Order: sequence, then structure tokens, then C-alpha cells
Amino acid sequence: MAEPSNRYTLYGAPGSGAVPVHAALTLIGEPVDVVDVAPWEGDSERDKLASLSAMRQAPVLVLPSGEVMTESAAILVWLGDRYPEARLAPPPDHPMRAQYLRWMVFVPAAIYSMYWVRDVPSRLASGPEAEALILERTAERVAECWRLMDGQLPRGTRYLLGDEIGMLDLYVTVVSRWTPRRTRFYREAPRMAEVVRQVDADPRLAAFWQARYPFNGAWEELEDVES
Repeated sequence: MAEPSNRYTLYGAPGSGAVPVHAALTLIGEPVDVVDVAPWEGDSERDKLASLSAMRQAPVLVLPSGEVMTESAAILVWLGDRYPEARLAPPPDHPMRAQYLRWMVFVPAAIYSMYWVRDVPSRLASGPEAEALILERTAERVAECWRLMDGQLPRGTRYLLGDEIGMLDLYVTVVSRWTPRRTRFYREAPRMAEVVRQVDADPRLAAFWQARYPFNGAWEELEDVES
């Protein structure tokens, strides 16, 4: 456990799984110190997290109490419950609570997990041809999962689970920028496409997006799975 503080400390690079956590803290209004760490860039970066996370993965959030949390979905759920006044998560007795938990777990289990393989395909494949095949098939799996999720979310609401922005919206907005990127995401998940565009444009997050995950057009392209 780290030393107690009056601030949060968040470990993770721009564009990483730390971004939705940072976005949530921005909407909540809690102060946070950010330490840029990009574990996918190699052992030297992963080793920076060794004292905080046995998996040496980001994000890592150090709470003001000094307690350490990992796993982006767990952090987001915890923050939603810790700050109910921010209205970013349905409370335990809310009719949408079960669906909220369902999809908050689905995103990391079915989609986010693919990027451990995609970041370094040689973890599971040997040789360029095998690695290219893994990139192709994992991209297809991600697209399939977005399509399945899109087909089962409620209709007629402004955001994914209601008429107010929430943790699930922040999570999907960030992860949908990753491969196979937004052009494919928009095609597979037209309902969610409307929502993430709204989150992209939320004026409360404008300065945050510019600082931590700026729009440069790249994540709205269709990425070549072999690149």
C-alpha cells in the first residue's frame, strides 16, 4: 500500500486503458496525478509498475487512502459507487444495474483482452504469417463482439443505458478507438456509434481529450490488420 494522500495517482499512457478512468475522474471532479507508463512498449516500461501490479499492466490507480486498484472495469465500477452524486453509474437498486455490470464486464472480458495478444502477437504465434493471422482473427473477434453488444443494448436512450452519460459510455468510447478502429466500429455498432460521437464531443471532456487522447483522424480509419 502506498502512502495516504489527498489525491489519486493514475498510471497509464495516453490512449491506454487508463483514459476512461481519467475521464471519469474528470467528470467527478477529483484531483489526480498522472504517471505515463506504456507497458506494451517493453519490459523497461512494465517494470515501472512492478511494485504496484503483479501483472505489470496499466491502468493502476492509487487511491487517496494508499490502496492500489488495477483492472479498468473494476476501477470504473468502484468510482461510480464511490461518487453516486456524479450519476455515472446506476446504484445497486436501479433497474439497469444488472445490465450495467453485465456490459462493464463484457468489454474487458471479450474485447479488451484481445489487445494482450494484438500488442505482441509473438506471445502466441511464431513467424510473420502466424502473427498476421492472429491480428486478422482478433480484429474479427473484436468486431463481432461490438456487433453482438450493439444488438442487445436498450434502444430509445441518449446514452448506452439511459439519458445521462455513464461509465459504460466512457469505457466504450475509448476502447472503440482501438483496432479495428472507428470506421469498422461504426459499421458493426451503429447504435453505439451515435453514443460515442456524443461522448467525443462532450464539452466537459474537450480539454481532457485534447490532452490525453486527441483526435487526429487515425482512430476513425479502418486499420490494415497487418500493420
